[in-house]
Amino acid sequence: MTPSITGEWLIASETRAVLDALSAQGATPRFVGGCVRDALIGRTVRDIDIAVDIPPDETMTALERAGLRVIPTGLSHGTVTAVSGTRSFEITSLRQDKSTDGRHAVVTFTKDWSLDAARRDFTMNALYAEDDGTVVDVLGTGLADLNARRVRFIGSASARIQEDYLRILRLFRFHAWYGKGDMEPDALVACAGLAGGIAKLSRERVGAEMLKLLAAPHPEVAVDMMAQTGVLSKTLPFAEGIPPMAALVAAEGRIGISPDPIRRMALLIGDADPVAAGRGLRLSNEQLKALRARGPLDLPITDAASARRAGYERGEAAARDRMLIQCAQSGEPLNTRFVSLIMDGAASTFPVAARDLIALGLEPGPEIGEALDRIERDWIESDFTLDRATLLSGITGRKRA
Repeated sequence: MTPSITGEWLIASETRAVLDALSAQGATPRFVGGCVRDALIGRTVRDIDIAVDIPPDETMTALERAGLRVIPTGLSHGTVTAVSGTRSFEITSLRQDKSTDGRHAVVTFTKDWSLDAARRDFTMNALYAEDDGTVVDVLGTGLADLNARRVRFIGSASARIQEDYLRILRLFRFHAWYGKGDMEPDALVACAGLAGGIAKLSRERVGAEMLKLLAAPHPEVAVDMMAQTGVLSKTLPFAEGIPPMAALVAAEGRIGISPDPIRRMALLIGDADPVAAGRGLRLSNEQLKALRARGPLDLPITDAASARRAGYERGEAAARDRMLIQCAQSGEPLNTRFVSLIMDGAASTFPVAARDLIALGLEPGPEIGEALDRIERDWIESDFTLDRATLLSGITGRKRA
């Protein structure tokens, strides 16, 4: 029995308007790639891609004639974006590669669905669906591989990678999200032999791929295989050995928190400078700040006082993440009691302000800043037990001396 996909997006008026416009031009539009793959396995469909057997100029004409907004997002590669209502649709003409340089391809347009399918990366991404949802497995292997959660290159793994070295990272990302069990041996061998090609990729793309991979619920196998094949060291030069990702994921599950790519990136970075590492991946300023907050502590979390201190200095989320990373790295069991102690520290408020010191006669400026830093250290080292009066009495005593 031929499988079909369903979903609100498939029958929505915005979707039908795009399909009708293309059909009126004499084209055969088919859904392709992620929307078909995800619909088949019951995952939420986010991006709707459509393949069409007419060249991009005819695609644009058809859409404009129907009154739809068209954005020429990638004409040289046959891609335009149609905006219908509140939805966007990426529409790409059937194509085949004329030449590749390891990252970009020069393409020629075709009407042959098998040629279009053959140029894609993985068999599960070469699945199409008719406008009524009927799935078309052009290669004849995509459905079986998807059902088996087997991420497999189309044809020769080495040939597919040399066309676009980003496919190395995509292999591990797709396994993290869609794979099950061991990865395909021929793919791993090809990745190991061609890992040097990662240097051809922009650091922005490398960073984006790694964050997507690390956001998967269970990236353990993918990260482990990246390390064993040498791909991880080519991707993240600061990563050493085989990171204990499985231990971190287990610790996350024990306290019931969601996957977080920055937390997991901090594990991969280890003792390296988080800011330098993050900039090397072109992370945003917000991501850099989060990564830095999850870097090594001056005093590791080993008892109640250090847990509270970490919570105060780093904030609840960052300190908790650092504790999980520390446990994964050391192999020590997770002490869940420390979670609440971190929360206590994060909720603590330093009881002295600059105005208190001014009231004691200190002049505004560096003197107050230095004094505040000094008594805050005293307060932290007391495990937050010294009260305001006691802390200020130390200032008064110094002034009298």
